[in-house]
Amino acid sequence: MRTTSYIQHSCQVHEHRLNVPLDPTGQHYAGREIEVFARQIVAPGGEDRPLLVFLQGGPGGAGPRVGNFREGWIGEALSDYRVLLLDQRGTGQSTALSADVIMGEDDPALFTSMFLQNQILSDAEAFRAEVGKGKKWSTLGQSYGGFLTLGYLSQHPDALKESFFTGGLAGLVGIEEIYRLTYPLTAGRNQTYFKRYVEDEQAIREVAAHLRDSDERLPTGERLTPTRLRSLGLSLGGSINFDLLHYLWEGPFEMRGGQRRLTSRFLAEVGGHLSGALSPLYWVLQEAIYGQTTAEATGGGTNWAALRLSSEFEGFDLDADPLDLSVPWYLTAEHLFPALVGEDPATATLLPVVESLAQRSAWPQTYDRDVLAQVDVPKAALIYDDDIYVPRELSKQTANLMPNTRTWVTNRMQHDGLRSGGSKVFAGLKELLAE
Repeated sequence: MRTTSYIQHSCQVHEHRLNVPLDPTGQHYAGREIEVFARQIVAPGGEDRPLLVFLQGGPGGAGPRVGNFREGWIGEALSDYRVLLLDQRGTGQSTALSADVIMGEDDPALFTSMFLQNQILSDAEAFRAEVGKGKKWSTLGQSYGGFLTLGYLSQHPDALKESFFTGGLAGLVGIEEIYRLTYPLTAGRNQTYFKRYVEDEQAIREVAAHLRDSDERLPTGERLTPTRLRSLGLSLGGSINFDLLHYLWEGPFEMRGGQRRLTSRFLAEVGGHLSGALSPLYWVLQEAIYGQTTAEATGGGTNWAALRLSSEFEGFDLDADPLDLSVPWYLTAEHLFPALVGEDPATATLLPVVESLAQRSAWPQTYDRDVLAQVDVPKAALIYDDDIYVPRELSKQTANLMPNTRTWVTNRMQHDGLRSGGSKVFAGLKELLAE
């Protein structure tokens, strides 16, 4: 392990780089290594405090970069822990993936499958051995990081002192069952948004219809299509970006040469939201992270589940006319469609990889229900009542499966509660665990 250190706002920061096996099982890539990065934060006088590893949401999300570690949930955590911010493999300063890197491999789909839950957990264990000297540590999992935590509890329960979840108690069911809940939940968030910003619904419909009939180009050169426009609904699941989405629709059109066209500002802002250049794994692995539970539930692959189910839910038919006011026309959220990969220059060449992963049915086990039903590690989970990504009903089922699990269910926060609520959220989880 290689480490560099510095002081930032009175905190000691250690940046660790560790070589780990690309394939921890050695089955496919024996002897090949990648580098994984983690940033350890230590408050003044906190050198002997236990370690808390943060497992970021995603997939494809790097550990948080903040200006002052003494603020927010990290500042609250530093009063009791040293905090380790892991850049999950393929992200941040860990050996990062791009389309060019992936497509340079002999088997791009197999290579990409090395950047999922099981391999990330193996990396975490390598850091626990090096940084934590093999002692038990605590985990905090946000969203997908909670999925990782469930895998951790299944595979390495003896490594954990306690576990915290924020919006990340995965439903241990096939992906179809998840979408059958998230589509209606997303419809509900659309309705809430349109009640608050009444004129935005008409603006969104008009822009979508215009894109259906006109060739408008994003700054990265590709044509903007209604399907990609709809994916701006990702912002609807959080409290911070929910309202910021409104400003996007302020005057999207202008007249040029006697024609109604989208403004360069609008196209630039939309392009910034939609580009996968900074996190190419997000859509590429979006359904693959459910591979194991889907294969267990159905015996098959994920097979573009969001696309297959979209027409079953009013307001989400991709072929519907946006100007038909007799039916809803909703923005989508965490729903994967081929266009979200294939129409983005940052990921377009990866569409065959996603197709291969969608057809795959032989996935290694990540979650073990029998182990989860017995492991007595103390657990505290924040569950969001209106979560459009990780449905409350499924989160409760998973919580009820596991002993020594305390839950905090609230409708006062959205999926970004750890970020928006900051210190209060982590303090509340600590109190919940102490009860």
